[in-house]
Amino acid sequence: MAKLSGALIGCGFFAVNQMHGWRDIDGASIVAICDRDPERLRIVGDQFGIERRYGDAAAMFAGETLDFVDIATTVGSHRPLVEMAAANRVPVICQKPFAPSLADAKAMVKVCADAGVPLMVHENFRWQSPIQAVRAVVDSGEIGRPFFGRISFRSAYDVFSGQPYLATGKRFIIEDLGIHILDIARFLLGDVLSLTARTLRVNSAIAGEDVATMLIDHEGGATSVVDCSYATKLATEPFPETLIELDGTDGTIRLAQGYRLTVTGRSGTSVTDVSPPLLSWASRPWHNIQGSVAAIQKHWVDCLAAGKEPATSGADNLKTFALVEAAYAGAASWQPIRINELLK
Repeated sequence: MAKLSGALIGCGFFAVNQMHGWRDIDGASIVAICDRDPERLRIVGDQFGIERRYGDAAAMFAGETLDFVDIATTVGSHRPLVEMAAANRVPVICQKPFAPSLADAKAMVKVCADAGVPLMVHENFRWQSPIQAVRAVVDSGEIGRPFFGRISFRSAYDVFSGQPYLATGKRFIIEDLGIHILDIARFLLGDVLSLTARTLRVNSAIAGEDVATMLIDHEGGATSVVDCSYATKLATEPFPETLIELDGTDGTIRLAQGYRLTVTGRSGTSVTDVSPPLLSWASRPWHNIQGSVAAIQKHWVDCLAAGKEPATSGADNLKTFALVEAAYAGAASWQPIRINELLK
């Protein structure tokens, strides 16, 4: 298979992880980078030996022959950049949050579909190796049919020092973190019928909510609770671990702090260490997320090579994005929100 040539747009905080991931994938390489900030462009270009550097995305599309583009900018620029990629017939990965609104997200999916351009959202939490291990147990049938889940991310980690813009938006934890945890709920228990949400702002120095609790009714009959907090101080800081409880008709799954997976099912009880690998370029505690970046990028390359739709395609991500919109609407109204109404 010929190596795919890609470009990265956006050389900010998280993009370095993506560049490391691309460097480790045999089937693809980044041949050009783009950022409006000359200093960030210089730093990333020098670190990864990328000579072709652009301050303008339109100029990059005009000057390069690309097999894909990886958009790692902030959310406000996503729609015009995705539309630019579609106009140039370049397959596109887009960082989350995918769009400023569900209407924008729908338009982005449509423009790529109309152009016949593959679109994947970089929704990487489901690709974390511990989450994949939980899904493998569910798929094995060991606990029977899951009927209840709790997917929990509670921490007091200072995310604002590395990403200060997170403190300024009126939407915070659901849009930035909760979207990942909601996607895990979909991944493990299926699509969603309705969602009820409550939010709270504990940290008075930020503009948005830093605590959210959501009750979810899944299409297959399961119920789940998704809870997120950046205001929870614990004896041992769990960041960035997602903890999971699943109850099934024949057993249970518990993914506990320290990446300990306990399964009680048809074959008895087993306890397994499902710690993520520490890649050569990764660092604790970020290695869980960093490993998932490499995994989702490899999935993208494999899908492009095989002509398959990626698991976190734009169309699929609309179902996760709708949960974010439902959570904010539900928290404002104190009413359950039906998801199909949002997806019409």
